[in-house]
Amino acid sequence: MDWKRKLTSRKFWAAVASFVTMLIVALGGTESSANQTAALIMAGASVIAYVIGEGLVDATRINAEEEFKPPETDTEDDLK
Repeated sequence: MDWKRKLTSRKFWAAVASFVTMLIVALGGTESSANQTAALIMAGASVIAYVIGEGLVDATRINAEEEFKPPETDTEDDLK
């Protein structure tokens, strides 16, 4: 399973928030507490997606810089 893809998926987090919200209501919680919980889940999901996304961008940038690194040139000390 590709956890990076799952944890950055809005559909996944919407499904989790919906499940938890319905579970709270089914177990006798108030609609207000269910809505607050769903909002917290979605806020946490946004943070998780941002952190993973930025990590992937940074990794891609580092790999690109290493791939296109110009060869080292001889210095005057090397030529002596």
